Amino acid sequence: MKNAARKPLNIFALFLPEIKELLERKDFVGIKNLMRTINSMDLAEGWRNLEPNSKIIIFKLLGTKKSVELFENLPFEEQTYIIDNLNNQEVAQIINDMAPDERADLFKELPEKAFRKLFLLIGKEHASNVRELMHFKEGTAGSLMTTEFVELKKEMTAKQAILHIQVNLRTDHRENIYSLFVTDENHRLVGVIPLQELLKAPPDISIKEMMTRAELIKVDADTDANDVSILFKKYDLFDAPVVDKNNTLIGIITVDDIVESIEKEATKEFYEIGKMSPEGGEIISYSEATAIDLIKRRSGWLILLLVFDFLTGTVLKNFEATLSSVVALTFFIPMLLDTGGNAGAQTSITIIRGLATGDVNIKNVFRVIRLEFKTALLMGLIVGSVAFGRALLLQKDFILAAVVGMTMLSIAVLAIGTGVFLPLFSKKIGLDPAVLAGPITTSVVDVVGLIIYFKIAQMFIPGLG
Repeated sequence: MKNAARKPLNIFALFLPEIKELLERKDFVGIKNLMRTINSMDLAEGWRNLEPNSKIIIFKLLGTKKSVELFENLPFEEQTYIIDNLNNQEVAQIINDMAPDERADLFKELPEKAFRKLFLLIGKEHASNVRELMHFKEGTAGSLMTTEFVELKKEMTAKQAILHIQVNLRTDHRENIYSLFVTDENHRLVGVIPLQELLKAPPDISIKEMMTRAELIKVDADTDANDVSILFKKYDLFDAPVVDKNNTLIGIITVDDIVESIEKEATKEFYEIGKMSPEGGEIISYSEATAIDLIKRRSGWLILLLVFDFLTGTVLKNFEATLSSVVALTFFIPMLLDTGGNAGAQTSITIIRGLATGDVNIKNVFRVIRLEFKTALLMGLIVGSVAFGRALLLQKDFILAAVVGMTMLSIAVLAIGTGVFLPLFSKKIGLDPAVLAGPITTSVVDVVGLIIYFKIAQMFIPGLG
């Protein structure tokens, strides 16, 4: 019962039988009334359970606000299906009422022909917003921001500011307001005021007296999304202003944008570390995925690493004589390589996570390296001692056990060193650390570890040199 309680409740599934019954009876009034009781997010979650024709019928029966909310939360494939089955006027209504950042995300996904068609359906102001938001690189503050915000001037009083908000806040404003940003006559950012503070302020106090500097919380449009998330966490923010190179306020990022970005980045890193194509952090859903989808995500890295691991066979072949002379050496290869791979994975994941959170940076990188080098030596001694004991118990041969122990120490140091170096090197050359470090660390340890093993064996076991 406890496990059942933890399982998320699929609200839409509770309504599905009633929806199907109403559709069969063509009771459109009943469907419309029922849709009012279902949250937009629950509707989006269960949308795939509806028949294609039913989706269009239900979508057309939704109110404008709910249809836009549903549309924004659907996968791109579902969005395009809806667009293809609505007339131009209906499509224009949806597109024009979308939040600016959601609208821009949709246009980024569209093929050229569809892009041109839909672009003609949106108003001039929205077209300008789309152009502005689309030129920002994916994964930057500019790609996350919305252009829906209200500016205050420092000469205003608190009462004037509240009236200004009421007059200028559009009825279709989609973002929650947490803070208000103060600009000069050229729209350059000069300060910030929490909305709650403004509402509590005496009517005649000036904005200039109330505002605080926004230097610590503002972000440049080209700032990486990971750095923005670190800023939100550090200062416990609900929103942050986005500025251009001239300090002009061009948009805001809200906490819900950051949460979505963090979720995608975390998903992306999990897949990259697991040697899979991340596809921008899109989650693999077993309710929708096909075998071909999974093969596309998994085959690339698997084949690349298979080719890389051909070197392992080459190393074994080159040391065939050594293996033939002391067959017992083969008994410990899986133990040595698996432990090395695990040690490398532990380290690389720690470093990758540190780079993502800002805990590892250019200022402390040498301290991190020193700490990991120290850890590598101590960890090598620990696992080397265990491996020595295991080999001695199994073969009753002190020299062979010493070879295994020394190899384990060396491989542990190699693995941890590789787990540190590859993520830092990836970051330095502008690659995602998880892309290079996650998949390659184990392969490097396998190939180099075998060479170390056989070289140490040739040094200490008589007749192998």
